Amino acid sequence: MDHIRNFCIIAHIDHGKSTLADRLLETTSTVSKREMQEQLLDNMDLERERGITIKSHAIQMEYLFEGKKYILNLIDTPGHVDFSYEVSRSIAACEGALLIVDSSQGIEAQTISNLYLALENDLEIIPVLNKIDLSHARPDEVADEIIDLIGCQKEDIIHASGKTGIGVEEILKAIVNRVPPPKGNPDEPLQALIFDSVFNSFRGIEVYFRVINGKINKGDRVKFYNTGKVYDADEIGVLKFKQEKKDTISAGNVGYLISGIKVASEVKVGDTITHEKNPCLNPIKGFENVKPMVFAGIYPVETSEFEELRASIEKLQLNDASLVWEPETSAALGFGFRCGFLGMLHMEIVQERLEREFDMTVITTVPSVQFYAHTNRGGKITVNAPSELPDPTLIDYLEEPFISADIITKSDYIGSIISLCMDKRGILKKQNYLTTDRVELQFEMPLAEIVFDFFDKLKTISRGYASLDYELIGYQTSKLVKLDIRLNGDVVDALSAVVHRDKAYEWGKRICEKLRELLPRQQFEIAIQASIGTKVIARETVKALRKNVIAKCYGGDITRKRKLLEKQKKGKKRMRQVGNVEIPQEAFMAVLKLDS
Repeated sequence: MDHIRNFCIIAHIDHGKSTLADRLLETTSTVSKREMQEQLLDNMDLERERGITIKSHAIQMEYLFEGKKYILNLIDTPGHVDFSYEVSRSIAACEGALLIVDSSQGIEAQTISNLYLALENDLEIIPVLNKIDLSHARPDEVADEIIDLIGCQKEDIIHASGKTGIGVEEILKAIVNRVPPPKGNPDEPLQALIFDSVFNSFRGIEVYFRVINGKINKGDRVKFYNTGKVYDADEIGVLKFKQEKKDTISAGNVGYLISGIKVASEVKVGDTITHEKNPCLNPIKGFENVKPMVFAGIYPVETSEFEELRASIEKLQLNDASLVWEPETSAALGFGFRCGFLGMLHMEIVQERLEREFDMTVITTVPSVQFYAHTNRGGKITVNAPSELPDPTLIDYLEEPFISADIITKSDYIGSIISLCMDKRGILKKQNYLTTDRVELQFEMPLAEIVFDFFDKLKTISRGYASLDYELIGYQTSKLVKLDIRLNGDVVDALSAVVHRDKAYEWGKRICEKLRELLPRQQFEIAIQASIGTKVIARETVKALRKNVIAKCYGGDITRKRKLLEKQKKGKKRMRQVGNVEIPQEAFMAVLKLDS
């Protein structure tokens, strides 16, 4: 065990951690030159296209140092605020962390947030200044920022470049010298933490685990603590570039287990694996439960594909444990699922992965957050979707979730960022100058306001400089109303939203205008209305397509033309009563991008 080191990489999005991971794999010859490609650990098409890490990936390296062979287990982590749950899982399986900071951009909000996660778990932090080969790098300034943040010495900071390979040897030496070897007793009963799982259509579910105490042998009967299920360890091994089979994995190491598990719900990330005959006394304290921030309905385009969509979401949840879902029905869209996401990017990624990996075409409804409705009789109802809101006459007051948002930006953009947050009902709590040019702003604001386009606007205003990190701080009373959208008098529940009373008129008017552009014209007139209860606050009309019925009247009395027009009018009226309006998918998505 003295020769094992488990570490993860934490950084803000785009600070070059995937590239640096490539250099570590190259230097330790874990991957041959032929197999090497850029961002090797980002193996999903989506990750490569967007240049972001979505999943944490585990890989084992061997490093020869002072004549001894060391085993280094790297667990790569994402950097975007929406995937912080993945980071917490990786941190739970490690003893050390590389804190990577871009020497041209400095410390960003997500770096601080992930760093605190690592410090709470008593991880040894190795600070690394990346991209020092850039002409506009500011190594000395950024080094001072790191010293202020974690209180290390200047000589502890390693200068590196993922692109050119500078400093990679120093990083490997620092991992061996500074990261403590795993604690644990190989002779105690088996205790292993599941930190990830993936679905393989040929072999069932592959479970990734970190052994804390004891050891696991091939062929053992193992039990999953929380679900109580027992399996045979058909194959165990370590995660090199390709899976490598082993007969035994003992305390301190990271590996995979295949035992032909077919049911997705039987594997819970954070669960403990132990032996059936000689179980451990206590399960490992897993990581915190995931708190979904944004809720939206996901529906199949064809109602017959409901069961297929359920199976797809179950398989996706294995690979993305932060996805929370339950079945729901909608009058407009039929059967579907109400899903909880960690943020808007997470929601977008889930939708794209369903389409790419499982060939499911889905419709996503307007996202909402979780509210509490307090009734006149003293009851408290949890509301995840506008359709669950009770009748307004029964509601005493509504509470909505508030967050504490940390924004780090250049001082040039303070004014416009403060006005954006004020517009979103935010209250400035703290303003702190990190350097003469960089400011940390802390706001308290409703989560519902940042669900839609806040992140995009923040990036636009600050030309991409500002970084955002947020956490839930509790619920507060607000003046909220349910805004319904009606088409020809019928409420479309998938477009309803719970909004603040002061913004309801403006919001309703904008949705109506947007729908007028997007709804295809029919043979009859369509009335689009926004209403609060029975009171209509905005209206737009999609004019009917008209056939020229009087084209054949080339003369004669006006009454002939009038008779034909009256006949057409009656037909249009009857059509409007029986005709139903098809809402295109763009209409649901457009509500998210109302300002663009």
